[in-house]
Amino acid sequence: MAGTLYLVPTPIGNLGDISRRMADTLAQVDLIAAEDTRVTLKLLNHLGLKKPLVSYYRHNTQTGGEAVLARLLAGESCALVTDAGTPAISDPGEELVAQCAAAGVEVVSIPGPCALITALSVSGLPTGRFTFEGFLPMNRKNRKSHLASLEHETRTMIFYEAPHKLTATLADLAEAFGPQRRITLCRELTKLHEQVLRTTLGQAVEHFAQTPPKGEFVLVVEGGCPPPEEQAGPEQALEEVFQLQTQGLSLRDAVKQVSKKLEIPKNQLYSLALDRSNSQSERHILNVLIQRDITSQ
Repeated sequence: MAGTLYLVPTPIGNLGDISRRMADTLAQVDLIAAEDTRVTLKLLNHLGLKKPLVSYYRHNTQTGGEAVLARLLAGESCALVTDAGTPAISDPGEELVAQCAAAGVEVVSIPGPCALITALSVSGLPTGRFTFEGFLPMNRKNRKSHLASLEHETRTMIFYEAPHKLTATLADLAEAFGPQRRITLCRELTKLHEQVLRTTLGQAVEHFAQTPPKGEFVLVVEGGCPPPEEQAGPEQALEEVFQLQTQGLSLRDAVKQVSKKLEIPKNQLYSLALDRSNSQSERHILNVLIQRDITSQ
């Protein structure tokens, strides 16, 4: 019977954030697949644990993933960890999870530290709907193309960025979304020098041009305003009114319903509908008279 892959988050800066369940899972598994075994070894030493470690990182996902999957299929259990935060989120662990899902191996996610959620919750920006964009492409053309695709994004956007690329990224964001767009920059979350800076993209560019950035950043960017909806024209409104009439509504009730839906003045719409109805009635009467004349000849 196949074993289980456990996705075990690790502290993003404060060792006190490791939960009992996270520690117990690391203690119970047969092996641990780590992004950097040296970093994970420090965590295990802190917990007083000794476990076999295997490397699983971006440049060995093929061979490393196959090796871990083989051991899982042989019945062993494995914990997947990153250097900090939740595995498989903007992380090569997503490939291992996909391999396990395809092979029918059970995957269990342990809740725990996650930088993007920590930053979003403290950002002061809307949290009801958001999109996680991770690290922007390093290639400038691809980066601009990616940002262009977000031009009309109305949800709060979350990015990860390293300190040596922060100033360039802020400049690109300001160019794409405008210098007045609000941003919250979260640095060294949960660590001793944690900092949350709420400002605009333009002010952020100026600030970090004078203050060299240090530490890992999470950027929480305000979504844009939705594009204005095209106002419904009279023809569309009248068409909806007459459609409702065919369903049994009176002209007055149909006008009331459509005017509320399309935000068109009720009296104006009723007058238009009445004129159209009268015109249709006149045409109908005229057609009847013409038919009678033709028949009598």
